[in-house]
Amino acid sequence: MRPEPRIRPYRPTDRAGVAAVCVLTALDGGDSRERYPDEELMPSLFAAPYCHLEPELAFVLDDGSGRAVGYVVGTADTRRFVKDFRETWIPRVARRYPEPVTEPRDPGEEMIRLLHTPERMILPELDAYPAHLHIDLLPDYQRRGFGRKLMETFLAALADRGVPAVHLGMVTANTAARAFYDRLGFHEIPVPDPGPLTYLGRSTAAAG
Repeated sequence: MRPEPRIRPYRPTDRAGVAAVCVLTALDGGDSRERYPDEELMPSLFAAPYCHLEPELAFVLDDGSGRAVGYVVGTADTRRFVKDFRETWIPRVARRYPEPVTEPRDPGEEMIRLLHTPERMILPELDAYPAHLHIDLLPDYQRRGFGRKLMETFLAALADRGVPAVHLGMVTANTAARAFYDRLGFHEIPVPDPGPLTYLGRSTAAAG
C-alpha cells in the first residue's frame, strides 16, 4: 500500500526537492525552465533563502517516500528578513549571481536584479501584515486539499509566535492561485503601482 502524503518540517536533505518544486511552478504556477534555464535561479530568490534563514517556518508536503512535492516557506518578520537577506543570503549566492551593472537583457537578468534588491519587499501598506510566505505544489498534488493543509500549518506556526497577520505577492495573471487564496480568506491589500503583482493578506487566526 502506497504511503499517504504528509506535511512535515523542512529538513536540509529537502533542498533539492524544494528547488525542483519551485522550478516546476515558478512561471505563473507552471514550469519555468524555458524562461529561466538556470535551475538554481528561481529557488535562490523564492525558496532557498527562507529555508536557510528561517527553517523553523519551512514545511514540506512529503509524498510518503521522503520526497518533497510541495512546500510553504516564509518569514515572521519581513523587515528583519530583508536585512538578513541583504547581509547573509546575498553573499552566499553573489559569486554565481553577481549584482548587475547594466540594464537587464533577458528574464534571467531581471530576476538577478530582483535578487539584489530585497528592499523591494518592504512596503508601508504591508506593515500591518509583518509575515509573508511562498507556497507551491506540484500539479499532481494540487486540488487535493494539501495546499490548504500546508497553509494552515504555516499560519498556526505564525500564530504560535504571536504574529498577527501575513501577506503574499502573487502574479495577477495567475487566476487559479487567486481563487485558492480567496478560499483561504485572503483579501486584497491596495498597493500603489504594484506592477504585475497583487498583494493579499489575512490574519493568522484560524478561520471560523
